[in-house]
Amino acid sequence: MSLIKSITIGQYLPGKSPLHRLDPRLKIIALIIYIIAIFFIRTFTGFGVAFIFTGFLLLLAKLPLGYVIRGLKPVLFLVVFTVILHFFMTKGGEVLVRLGPLTVESAGVRLGIFMSLRLLFLVVNTSLLTLTTSPIALTDGIEYLLKPFRRVGLPAHEIAMMMTIALRFIPTLMEESQKIMKAQMARGADFETGGVIRRARSMAPLLVPLFISAFRRADDLAVAMEARCYRGGEHRTRMKEMAVTPLDYYALAVVAAFLLLIALARI
Repeated sequence: MSLIKSITIGQYLPGKSPLHRLDPRLKIIALIIYIIAIFFIRTFTGFGVAFIFTGFLLLLAKLPLGYVIRGLKPVLFLVVFTVILHFFMTKGGEVLVRLGPLTVESAGVRLGIFMSLRLLFLVVNTSLLTLTTSPIALTDGIEYLLKPFRRVGLPAHEIAMMMTIALRFIPTLMEESQKIMKAQMARGADFETGGVIRRARSMAPLLVPLFISAFRRADDLAVAMEARCYRGGEHRTRMKEMAVTPLDYYALAVVAAFLLLIALARI
């Protein structure tokens, strides 16, 4: 259950920090630029620069550091799996360890560490976007950025709404699964002991009630939107219109400078 409590993507923590005040459109663009920069990094020096930059963003966001770090727990298994996979599957360089027919070579160690660091940075910065941006603002930002594609028939508003509802449902489903786990533990179910396979099997009885709950919530949401005569798209108005401020341009310039530093310095 501790793993369920650790999921931060999709959560929103209200605040008045500089990151909270940024325009959601520029935050989305800045995140895309940051992701591109992360995949340009080729050295440990570059990851050191990314670490300092990410730490600077965390300070600006004024979020509890322990809360953000706790959000890395759900991806630790994926990170470890990625490292092990690259250790044994990527060949090149000096042979470091030999286990029968399997070998661990320096190129595999290097690539495995790099990919795991990229995953961690991506999770932290994606969490920063959702933690500092309300679901409504995130929807408006995504819809605005997708507007140019409406000329080719892309339903910008519908896609933005689906993406935001999906993000918003993550913590809701996690909370629901936690309630189901507590109910089953009160009836004698055991989710904490045993190996990985046993724990995976013990999670199977959670899926059916969780899917039923998810479909019920989706149906309730659709009925509520129809009852309020919700109509998205062209004629939808907003109480607060988005406006770009000088702070947004400064923030975007800083992220762009980070990308240029990584790309031109080849670090």
